[in-house]
Amino acid sequence: MSHKISLTHLGEEKFDAHQNGKTIRIDGAEESISTGVRPKALILSSLAGCTAIDVVDLLRKMRVEFSDFKIDVEGELTEEHPKTYHTIHLTYFIKLKEEDKSKMEKAVNLSQEKYCGVSAMIKKFAVLKVKIEYL
Repeated sequence: MSHKISLTHLGEEKFDAHQNGKTIRIDGAEESISTGVRPKALILSSLAGCTAIDVVDLLRKMRVEFSDFKIDVEGELTEEHPKTYHTIHLTYFIKLKEEDKSKMEKAVNLSQEKYCGVSAMIKKFAVLKVKIEYL
């Protein structure tokens, strides 16, 4: 299996990345005039998406009812060029019953240790700090 992306230059520092008929705008311009997302930040979005899919799938298989699920990811960059993430903080927020907290912890651990390929890749170049906040 492989993935293929096609990137088209739109002018200035703007690009459209095409994947499976869908488009993501990538922009290197200052935040105030940007029309897309930053390339490095897409790594953080990929991490959140990858582990979210795992956790939701695992919780459903465990028959855990939940709501208000979201993930925040913050990456700390090195000072020197090329600037890369050295530490990434991944925080899960979820509302569920007290008795299901251990299942949530199991789902997060399985995602981080077994299923999420993005987490596995990130751990090769950055420290990944994981936390769960119960609402």
